[in-house]
Amino acid sequence: MIGDFDSIAGSKRSLHVQVAREIARKILSGELAQNSVIPSELDLCEQFGVSRTALREAVKLLTSKGLLKSRPKVGTKVVERAYWNFLDSQLIEWMDGISDNDEFCSQFLGLRGAIEPEACALAARHATIEQRMKLSEIFDKMCDIAKADVFDQEQWTTVDTQFHSLIFNATGNVFYLPFGNILTTMFANFIHHTSEDGSTCIEEHRKIYSAIMAGNSDKARAASAAHLLTVKDKYPV
Repeated sequence: MIGDFDSIAGSKRSLHVQVAREIARKILSGELAQNSVIPSELDLCEQFGVSRTALREAVKLLTSKGLLKSRPKVGTKVVERAYWNFLDSQLIEWMDGISDNDEFCSQFLGLRGAIEPEACALAARHATIEQRMKLSEIFDKMCDIAKADVFDQEQWTTVDTQFHSLIFNATGNVFYLPFGNILTTMFANFIHHTSEDGSTCIEEHRKIYSAIMAGNSDKARAASAAHLLTVKDKYPV
C-alpha cells in the first residue's frame, strides 16, 4: 500500500496537526508521489488510530497549504509540487530533516537576493523611530555575541533572525510584512546552518545597520547585496 503510517495514539500534539505533519512529510519526501491518490479515509483512520473528524481536519489543513486536493469519485490526491506553499512556516518546520541543507540554503539565498536588498532600502527610508531604536538594540546584542570568547550559536541565530525580520517589518510596504513574519522559521534554519563554523559576518551586518540608521537607502541596498554575496560562493544559486 502507498504510504503506510504509524499510529499516533497517545501523542501530546493536537491530533489533526500530528496527522497532517506525518502525511506532509511523506509528500515532501516523495514517498507519496505528486498526483497520486492517498489511502482512503478508513485506511488512514485505522493506521493513525484517529477519528474521521481528526483526519478530515488534517486533510483540510494540508489542502490549505496546497499539498492535497479532494475530488468526488476520485479521492484525495497529492497536488503537483509547483502549487505547494513553501512560504508557510509550518510547512518549513515539517521539512526539517527531509531537504538537503545545502540545497535549502542555496534556494533560500536566491529568494533573499531577489527581495532583501530592496527591503533594506525601504527600511532605511521608512523605519519609524521605534523600529530604529529596536534595530539598534538588536545590533548591540549581535556585536556582543560576535566578540565573545565563546561563540553562542543559538543566541546568534535568535538575534540575527530578529535583525532581518525587523527590516522586513520596517519597510512601510504591506506586501513585505509576510516575509518578516512567515519567513522567521526559514531565516532561523538558514542562519543556524550558515553560522555553524562561528561565522557571523558582523561587519557586513554593521554596514546594513549603519545605512538604515542613517536613512541612506542606496547604501542599505548595496550593503545587503554585498552581504548576501559573502555566502553565495558557499551556497551557489
